Amino acid sequence: MPLRVEIVPLCTWSALDSRPVHVAVLNGVNLGMLGKRDPEIYGTLTMSELDSAVYVWARDLGLTARCVQTDDEGEYVEAIHDAHGAAAGVVVNPGAWTHYSYAVHDALAILTVPIVEVHLSAVSQREEWRRHSVIAPLAAHRIEGLGADGYHDALRYLAGVIDGAGAR
Repeated sequence: MPLRVEIVPLCTWSALDSRPVHVAVLNGVNLGMLGKRDPEIYGTLTMSELDSAVYVWARDLGLTARCVQTDDEGEYVEAIHDAHGAAAGVVVNPGAWTHYSYAVHDALAILTVPIVEVHLSAVSQREEWRRHSVIAPLAAHRIEGLGADGYHDALRYLAGVIDGAGAR
C-alpha cells in the first residue's frame, strides 16, 4: 500500500478550521514600536502585549484572531489579500498609511467582510494631516482614542455583526 502524505501549510488561513470565526487584526507602520514611541500618546503597551490581549479578547468572544504587524506596505497589502475569503472580519490600524495609502485602500476594497478601522490615539484631535483617512469610506466602524481598548471594542463590534449575519 503506497504511503499517503498530506502536506498542510503552517499558519495559513486555509489550514484553520472554519469555526470559531476568524478575524484578521492588521497593524501597520511604526506600531511595532508601541511602548517605546510617544508613550504619552500611544501608551506603554508593547505590540506583543497588545497581540496577547487581542487573542484573549477574541477567545472570550468566541472568535479566533490572527495578528500581523509590518512596516512594509507591500507585506501589509499581502496580509489584507490573505484575509480575503478566510476572515469573517478585519480590524485595521495602518498607522500613517491611513492618511495616504491608496494601495492599502484598494486592497481593503476587495474585501467583502466588515472592516473596523482602529487608532490608539484620537487622530481627529491631532495634526490636520492625521485627520484624513483614505480608508474611512470602506470601514463599517471606526474607533479612535481608546488606546488598546479600541481593539477590544473592534472585536466586540465584529462579533456582533458576524453573529448577526449568521456567520457563526
